[in-house]
Amino acid sequence: MRMGAIAILIPAAGASSRMRGTDKLTQQIAGEPLLRRQARRACAVGAHVVVTLPDHLHPRARALSGLPVQPVAIPDSAEGMAASLRRAVGMMPRGFDGVMILPADMPEIDEADMQALVDSFYRSPHPMVQQGTAEDGTPGHPVLFPADCIPALRGLTGDAGAREVLHANSHRLRRIPLPGRHAVTDLDTPEAWEDWRRETGEPCAAE
Repeated sequence: MRMGAIAILIPAAGASSRMRGTDKLTQQIAGEPLLRRQARRACAVGAHVVVTLPDHLHPRARALSGLPVQPVAIPDSAEGMAASLRRAVGMMPRGFDGVMILPADMPEIDEADMQALVDSFYRSPHPMVQQGTAEDGTPGHPVLFPADCIPALRGLTGDAGAREVLHANSHRLRRIPLPGRHAVTDLDTPEAWEDWRRETGEPCAAE
């Protein structure tokens, strides 16, 4: 396999309804919106980065300004995660060795974590699904799917995301331990943000 031909897909078209009036993906971390931070990190690793959005005029689109990413509007985002994955995978360029799904609301996943999955993918003698786990082995994110999974991702429905594709490929799943709780820390409620700020000392504030 040739090194580096991995696309990274960041689903960011959800309603952020659990934040009760604020948008988790435009929350600031050290002066940078969370979505921009994760997209920037993805750009340092992936050959191509796709970010789904509710629409091209959404404030999240402004957060991506100047980054070399492919924004994809999801008009049927109310359907759930599958709508984002299905449309984004269908619209991204072809020819990649695999696609990594990186949730946008997981601020502890960094370039080194993504690169660990890419490196493991290319070390495998046969295409295997790579899944990040917490240090204790708890399954999490991101997940890197080989190119032969792309047709299944294009056919997803409902709000289960790519779990059915992951399950169907459990026979060739390699789990990659990432530091601490990088792979399982998601911030989708005000309480989660407050706890994370307190634990990490990150100077975060709502946009």
